[in-house]
Amino acid sequence: MKTTVAYMDVTGGDAAHHKTALHLIREEPLSIRIQGKPYTVVMRTPGDEISHVAGFCLGEGLVDSPDDFKTLAYCDDDVNVVTVSLTEACLSRVSPELDRRGFISQTSCGICGKEIIEDMKLKIPKVCDSGTLPFSLVFRCIGNLSEYQPLRSENKAAHGAVLFGKNGEVLSVAEDVGRHNALDKATGRLFLEKRLSEAAFLVLSSRASYEMIQKAGRAGIQAVFSLSRPTALAVTLADELGMTLACPDGTKGLFVFCGRHRIV
Repeated sequence: MKTTVAYMDVTGGDAAHHKTALHLIREEPLSIRIQGKPYTVVMRTPGDEISHVAGFCLGEGLVDSPDDFKTLAYCDDDVNVVTVSLTEACLSRVSPELDRRGFISQTSCGICGKEIIEDMKLKIPKVCDSGTLPFSLVFRCIGNLSEYQPLRSENKAAHGAVLFGKNGEVLSVAEDVGRHNALDKATGRLFLEKRLSEAAFLVLSSRASYEMIQKAGRAGIQAVFSLSRPTALAVTLADELGMTLACPDGTKGLFVFCGRHRIV
């Protein structure tokens, strides 16, 4: 959305003050309901809600396949509410988890607690080692991230997530006010298309925190590259999952925190 703001430069005073128009990113609540019950509310940029919720459910460990969804739809055409119902087979598997969690999201920002983190590690299988990635290829894709972020170029506030194939082809792109949401949207789109196996690596505009690694791990992504340095817990989890995790050093190199063998 566009808004008018006051602008002042370093000279200060009324003479330097004038009005200018800026684009601000939209932020609205999205309510996710599972089996008729509220599961969580996330603040996100409107758009691509079905992919968003599909990716979210994958990251939460609620589904392993698109076929686990019985229904996945807007509630009465309200784009701010998405309802999920699971197949009987899937529900029998995750019902104890839903009951124990009390419908509290474990991949939204703000989670804490050693028990939950240890549970999360056990729920994610190690990623497959499906080949190496040329350094020049991944470094170029990291450097070109801004090309896939038209929303950020407009409002300077959007996070981005891009999934690439093994040859650097773009498979899925998403932007959102929330970094978790951008990743959910990007993975959810490929998940619903049953094409997640084509994704070789992920580039994030944000830092890689542990919940971002959890989401990438649940999606089977073997390599994650973030523009900012990861958290210590993210490195620990990525290493345990057999994942490659790296970020640029700001010049012509990469800091590789784990999974060095994949980059050649």
